[in-house]
Amino acid sequence: MRELNKILLIILLTVSGGLATVQAQSSNLEDGIVKESQVGTVEQELYGLTSISDVIGDDCNGSEPEEKQSKTLVGIFILGMIGGLLALLTPCVFPLIPLTVSFFTKGSENKKKGFRDAMLYGLFIFGVYVLLSIPFHLLDSINPDILNEISTNVWLNLSFFVIFLFFAFSFFGYYEITMPSSLTNKISAAEGVGGILGIFFMALTLSLVSFSCTGPILGSLLAGALSSDGGAWQLTAGMSGFGLALALPFALFAMFPSWMNKIPKSGGWLNSVKVVLGFVELALAFKFLSNADLVMHWGILKYELFMVLWIVVGVGLSLYFFGIVYFKHDSKPNNLSGLRIGLGVISAVFTIYLAMGLLKNEETNTFTSLKLLSGLAPPVGYSWIYPNDCPNDINCFKDLETGLAYAKKQNKPVLLDFTGYACVNCRKMEEHVWSNQKIFDYINDDFVLISLYVDDKKELPEEERVQIERVQGGKRKLRKYGHKWAHFQTKFFNTNSQPYYVLLSPDGKQMLNTAVGYTPNVDEYAEFLECGLNSFKNL
Repeated sequence: MRELNKILLIILLTVSGGLATVQAQSSNLEDGIVKESQVGTVEQELYGLTSISDVIGDDCNGSEPEEKQSKTLVGIFILGMIGGLLALLTPCVFPLIPLTVSFFTKGSENKKKGFRDAMLYGLFIFGVYVLLSIPFHLLDSINPDILNEISTNVWLNLSFFVIFLFFAFSFFGYYEITMPSSLTNKISAAEGVGGILGIFFMALTLSLVSFSCTGPILGSLLAGALSSDGGAWQLTAGMSGFGLALALPFALFAMFPSWMNKIPKSGGWLNSVKVVLGFVELALAFKFLSNADLVMHWGILKYELFMVLWIVVGVGLSLYFFGIVYFKHDSKPNNLSGLRIGLGVISAVFTIYLAMGLLKNEETNTFTSLKLLSGLAPPVGYSWIYPNDCPNDINCFKDLETGLAYAKKQNKPVLLDFTGYACVNCRKMEEHVWSNQKIFDYINDDFVLISLYVDDKKELPEEERVQIERVQGGKRKLRKYGHKWAHFQTKFFNTNSQPYYVLLSPDGKQMLNTAVGYTPNVDEYAEFLECGLNSFKNL
């Protein structure tokens, strides 16, 4: 009898302990809190997977992501320099060059000191713009998805749309945008401190008083860098290029004042540069409206309307170059210079090029994709006339579990495509690499394409809105489909850049080769696909 009591006691404790465990797990899931012991369970519920095995055996794919990343940073740096040079030619900046030179030539009796001060001045201008990118590195370290969240935020993109329209009409001369006079006066007064500190405040004053012209260019750079792979580092590269281009002329002319005799005098041409930038800002404004429209699936600014708006802007710019259209601070030109006629011809040719984008591509059954507009214009399949839910009308899935179920049924390897509606390089890959017949045949015939959009703002079902552990520590709650797929990418592949391509076995549990990012070379991308296909056949 005593032994029977012991057995009953053990059974009772076991059952009660099991019930307590189940209740604790249920409570944790209801609260959306995922403990380390439950991670596998939550991953299984969200994605149907708990882990993905790395490449087995020799990897036939030789990708060099670091080299590609460095090339991208160099390209962004060069674009930043071009932006800085354009800012130099605006009426807010160009007239300040002789004023700066006169400041440094006052101390010409001590050439060494003048040389040193000029170098410091240029260095401080460069430093001011680089410092603007530092906060984004801090944000990136706290949350690796934050830059993507910022760049695809609907309200931020709508704000950029309104701001760029505001900047454009300012460039057209309807009003002036200036920093608050109280702020500029305080900083300008600090120049009287003298020495190194005075030179720093002089550089800061230049940055503030020239904001009405540099602000729109910096805004374009900011928005472009944040929506790209590499986020904060690309922003630093772009800001560095911008600051260097802006700083060098001021420093050089201050060191060598005699060069001032060789630069053109200020005049009406400066206002013309400003107006041209106004047309550029007007065109870019629609890009931000397009970003918001794409991630929210509103269907307002589809491909056709976007292209027509850009064509209208191109026609307006051409008419301005030819002197047919002019603005408030312009005087109607009597004789057009050769440079102005040449620029007008280039603008007209580019407008005709834009019109070519409204022709049908019979092979892909979409509008003709223009290389220069990939990532700027909406995807050609985002259309009223030739709608395609998947790039190049390839059969694709936008849900992981549904795609994997189909891949297992067909016994085909998976091409996992981490992408984004506002991702520039993703559009370039889809429209100019995937459209190649060889690549198209591989993807369409030999793989199952699963495209996961990390910036999709569609709300998740209530049961999937759980709080998960970040890879780098901390917690976050999944609310939208973009959050779900971004977490999947960082959790399983330890990266958050797009585009990102992974080849998997049909059940999704085995990587076939090393994943790759942006690969614009068709032959390299074909090798990547061939490598994965051969690995699948050898499994």
